[in-house]
Amino acid sequence: MSNVSERLSKLKDAIARKAVQCGRSADEISLVAVTKFADVKDIRAAYDAGHRDFAENYLQKVLPKMEVLPTDINWHFIGAVQKNKINKMLGKFVLVHSIDSQEIADAFQLRAARENFKQHILIEVKTSDEKAKHGIEPQKVFDLAHHIEKECTNLVLDGIMTVAPLTSDKEKIARSFDAARKIRDELKLEHLSMGMTNDWEIAIEYGATILRIGTAIFG
Repeated sequence: MSNVSERLSKLKDAIARKAVQCGRSADEISLVAVTKFADVKDIRAAYDAGHRDFAENYLQKVLPKMEVLPTDINWHFIGAVQKNKINKMLGKFVLVHSIDSQEIADAFQLRAARENFKQHILIEVKTSDEKAKHGIEPQKVFDLAHHIEKECTNLVLDGIMTVAPLTSDKEKIARSFDAARKIRDELKLEHLSMGMTNDWEIAIEYGATILRIGTAIFG
C-alpha cells in the first residue's frame, strides 16, 4: 500500500467515525481529494485505491492532469472562476463550488446555454472576516440564489460552499461553518461544501456534506 492510499484509508475511517459520533451516516459525506499540490503519480495512487472525486483550484494545473488520468474521475473545481476561462471549464467538472457573483453566474449561464450544457454549481459564501477569502457576502446570497434559479436555466444550484478562517480558534471556525449551514438550510439546498485538513471534524459537526481535503491525503 502506498503512502497516499494508506493516508486516504485512514482518513476515510476517521471521517466515518466522526460522522457516527455526530449521529450522522458516513454515506451522506463525500470526500473530495484536493490535488493542488499533488502530482499525477499520487493522484493515480488514490485512484487505484478506489477514490474517484478530486478537486483543483487552478484550471491551468488540472487540464494537463485530466489528459493523462482516467476519464471516470469526477473532477470538482474549487478555485476562483475567471470569466475568460469558462469556455475551457465546460463539461469538465461535475461540480463548480465557487460561483460568487451574479456576473460570474451570468457568464457561466451564457456559455453553458450556448453549448446546451447543464452545469451543477455551489454558491461560495464568505463567512469569515479574512480579506483574502473569496465568496459573496452572506446578506447577498439569497438574491444571487434567486437570480440563478430564475434566470440561469443551465445552472443547477446544489448548495453552499465556504472556507473557514485559518485559525486555531475552534469557536471562530464553528461560527463560520454554522453561518454557512443556516444559509444552506434557509435555501433548502442539498449540499454544504466545507472542511479541509485542519478543520474537517468541525465541518462534520456542522453538517458538511462535501469535505475538500488535500494535505491529509497527499502530504
